[in-house]
Amino acid sequence: MNYNFIYKVLLISFIFLFACNDLAKKVDNDSANMVKSDQIKPSLSSNLVMNDKTSESNKNKFGMPEFSFEKELHDFGSLVDGEKVSFSFKFTNSGDAPLIISSAKGSCGCTVPNWPKDPIAPGESGSIDVTFNSSGRSGKQNKAITLTANTNPSRKVINITSEVITN
Repeated sequence: MNYNFIYKVLLISFIFLFACNDLAKKVDNDSANMVKSDQIKPSLSSNLVMNDKTSESNKNKFGMPEFSFEKELHDFGSLVDGEKVSFSFKFTNSGDAPLIISSAKGSCGCTVPNWPKDPIAPGESGSIDVTFNSSGRSGKQNKAITLTANTNPSRKVINITSEVITN
C-alpha cells in the first residue's frame, strides 16, 4: 500500500514538472514576440491637443475660425429703471475657416442676444446685438453674454455694464 502511494505522488510530480516546463517555454516565446515600448510610435501628436490652456502661438495653427471683436465690454452708463437699451458688438472672423455661432446666452433674462445664424466667412464681419432691459433692476449691473462657436476655445464671453437708477 505504501508503494502505491509513492507511485501516485511521483506520477503527479512528473505531470506538474512537464506542465510547468511547457508553460515556461510559452512565456519565453510570448516575451520574445512583445514589442518594446520605445519601438511604438504614437499615432497622434500631442501638438494636436487643443484646449483652453493651449498656448496663444498654437491657437489658430490648424485653420480654425477666430473672433476678433472691436470691443468686448460695453458700458451703457446710467439708466432709469424700466429703460431698454441695445448695443451691437461688431466682430470679424480673423481665422482661416467659416465661423459658426451655435448659441449666445445672456447671464439672465434681462439680457437678450441676437446673433448671425449663417456662417461668417474668413475676413467677413458680423455683429452680436444685445438688448438689456433694466426693469426691476437697481444699482450696478454687470451682465455676461456667452457665445458658443466652432472656435478654440469654443466659448467667448462679452460683457455689458450699467448703473440703474430707481425713481
